[in-house]
Amino acid sequence: MAVGMESGLLSRSMRALGYRIAELLNVCAAYLGIAMLVTLVMVFTIAPLRSQLSQIHHSLIMALRPDSVDNVLYALLEAGDEENRGVLESLLIISAVPAPAAPPPAAAGGATPAAEEAANFTRLLRTSIEGGGVEGVTPAQERALRSYLARKYRIASSVAGVIISTAFILAREMQLDPQLILAVIAIESRYNPYAESHVGAQGLMQVMTRVHKDKFAEFADGTIAALNPIANMKVGTTILRDCIKRRGSTEGGLACYVGATGPGDGGYGAKVLAERRRIALASGIPVGR
Repeated sequence: MAVGMESGLLSRSMRALGYRIAELLNVCAAYLGIAMLVTLVMVFTIAPLRSQLSQIHHSLIMALRPDSVDNVLYALLEAGDEENRGVLESLLIISAVPAPAAPPPAAAGGATPAAEEAANFTRLLRTSIEGGGVEGVTPAQERALRSYLARKYRIASSVAGVIISTAFILAREMQLDPQLILAVIAIESRYNPYAESHVGAQGLMQVMTRVHKDKFAEFADGTIAALNPIANMKVGTTILRDCIKRRGSTEGGLACYVGATGPGDGGYGAKVLAERRRIALASGIPVGR
């Protein structure tokens, strides 16, 4: 009798365990089915959604891109900068604009200011790629300066060479220290030619185009030229020179440039001058006036 009872209890326990295992398997199967269903839904819906979002993104890029930005990208490609060619071609593809096979012919009345700026950028870039020097500094100093800017601000060495050349040319014209110009660019935009602040300052030297609209009158693209590196540096350096003349000192001029009206400039001038010292130390070029 006792053996029979023990056998019955064991049988009932086994059946109960079997029911629990079956329930667990049923729950697992249900969750697995839900997971498979969710996966199938994502497979059939995410891809078309990503495609639509990509088309919307490309449409916005086409609608909002300035022509002068494309001119700069074309200039980089035409100059043969193989180091960054893949990235530049990708940018042109995103813009959905085919790169020109050859430079457009000049108009009957001569090249437009915008075309001249693009040509200047191309010429300087080609010279930079070929290892052309900068007047007033030794090749070793130019290489050290280019290396410092390229490493610190993560820009192409050839583009750093163009910005350096332009800074030294403009500095001679406007009697400024070229390393001061380079330091202003570093603090203003970290060498991003397409940077824009929350108040609308644009380009390498963060020029307020709505305030200095008249200074862009010589450019065919108007204030859009603020996104052209050379045009932006021309206007920005002019503003910096005028500020220094108006305030009578470099420190005062920097406060004026950043728009400070009171006795302090929030530390802006100190940051620029500190970066100028770092640039001079890295390049071995003495600080100018």
